[in-house]
Amino acid sequence: MAIQILMVPGYQGSGAGHWQTWMEQHISGTRRLGGVCWEQPVFDLWRHALENAIAQSASSVCLVAHSFGCLVALSAAYQHSERMAGVLLVAPADPQHFSAKGLREPASPEADLTSVLPAHPLPFPALLVASTNDPWMHPARIHAWTKTWQCPMVNIGAAGHINEASGFGPWPQGMNFLRVLLTGCNAPALRCA
Repeated sequence: MAIQILMVPGYQGSGAGHWQTWMEQHISGTRRLGGVCWEQPVFDLWRHALENAIAQSASSVCLVAHSFGCLVALSAAYQHSERMAGVLLVAPADPQHFSAKGLREPASPEADLTSVLPAHPLPFPALLVASTNDPWMHPARIHAWTKTWQCPMVNIGAAGHINEASGFGPWPQGMNFLRVLLTGCNAPALRCA
């Protein structure tokens, strides 16, 4: 059974030196979410684009998401769980940082995105990779979410937001996390380019 690997970057996208771009270049047939403006994290627009990408895939899908992309990936994957081979969540952003319209100021009266996330165990295989000093999500919040979702978590220590700025360009360990996730759901081995 073939699996479509679909990268779901976060707010501001994943540039040429980001680990998601590196993975795209090393895993045959990998695609990246398109049809969104990386500088405008408008939740419904991103979710709609991702749901379209999932629907257009000829095979089951494995989402590899980062930051705000994790919020979008969880929502879309939950709605299309029958199509999910798995979801790798790397450094999810706290939904309190965003409203439906984009970035949210801490004292803003706008509702945050907490209510759009699944409030039950995930009905598909998932693995969450987190850091102890991520400025976008406090470790206690990550632990609460993993309990709610009944999702295994790997803590990689003080790794910031696990992005290019914190030194995560080529990331073989991240590729191994993806392999572990796919092996756990009996998916075929990754076809590396």
